[in-house]
Amino acid sequence: MSERYAKYKAFDIASVVRLSFLPVLLTLFLVSVLDTLGTLVGLGSAGNMLDERGDFPEIERPMMVSALSCVFGSLVGTSTSGAFIESATGIREGARTGLAAVTTATLFLATLFFIPLVEPLQQLEYAYAPALLSVGVAMLPALRGIDFEDPTELVPSVATLAMMVFTFNIANGLTAGLALYPFLKTATGRAAEVPAGAWLLSLLCLLYYGFGLPH
Repeated sequence: MSERYAKYKAFDIASVVRLSFLPVLLTLFLVSVLDTLGTLVGLGSAGNMLDERGDFPEIERPMMVSALSCVFGSLVGTSTSGAFIESATGIREGARTGLAAVTTATLFLATLFFIPLVEPLQQLEYAYAPALLSVGVAMLPALRGIDFEDPTELVPSVATLAMMVFTFNIANGLTAGLALYPFLKTATGRAAEVPAGAWLLSLLCLLYYGFGLPH
């Protein structure tokens, strides 16, 4: 096989669109979509950008940007790029226009020259603890939005939080909550409150746990 052919063979996307790859594709799809969805709603809440129903207006725009970033990142061989919940701390401090993201990217670019100095710190897992604790504390006020008097709202919320904490994965938490939500509403005689989209998400989440690769 020539070097030129091998280069193009690496982009043979059609070869992975088959039944045996379904669990992998389902997992990547749901993890990416739900990670971004949960992050955007969380960031929107931190920046007071949600509407009166708690929805993110024109959410398809940032979702598309995140999707294109993920595709571009995979093509150039970098780690996944996209929206991250840690941005909530910057938003709370006044970041709104995107200049904070440009500043962060510039600082990351500058750190490339200091990798030999900071690389040993990557082996010290506890070095990340202060930053993660700070982000977690900054996100706690969002719990006030949970309706503790309504079990159909409370149980999915608790399941979401528990799965996030114990699996270290926001997508696992969201899939648990989304899977439970329509069934709890229906079991309590409130099926009319469940939109068709919620049932579709619930089905996809159940497929994720049944045939995907939860991690």
